[in-house]
Amino acid sequence: MTFVTMGELLSLLKTEEFTRKAQVQLNRIRASDLVIIDDLMYMAMDQREATLFFHLINHLYERSSIILTSNKSPDQWGELLGDEGVAMAILDRILHRAEVVHMNEASYRMKHRQSMFVSESVQN
Repeated sequence: MTFVTMGELLSLLKTEEFTRKAQVQLNRIRASDLVIIDDLMYMAMDQREATLFFHLINHLYERSSIILTSNKSPDQWGELLGDEGVAMAILDRILHRAEVVHMNEASYRMKHRQSMFVSESVQN
């Protein structure tokens, strides 16, 4: 099993041809039975990043189980990837034989912190 954030993954993909560390980490990801990618599509990708991500997903497709977390729905991915064709190719591989779990609840990080946002007056 391998866990990686999307930011870390993009950094590895962009530096793989230059650094041994990125090569080793990506080889571990490619060899994993389960790959968990957190915060997918939290920010837009440029064309090169989208293509590198597609190649990784294409390699993992039918070799590994993949768990993705994202706060964006698949219909927003084309805009974030800047290329509808690449987005469709990635989604085609990701959604084939997929289970999609929608969690439409408030952030679990903020669940117990809502009291911080309640305005209270301080009286002397």
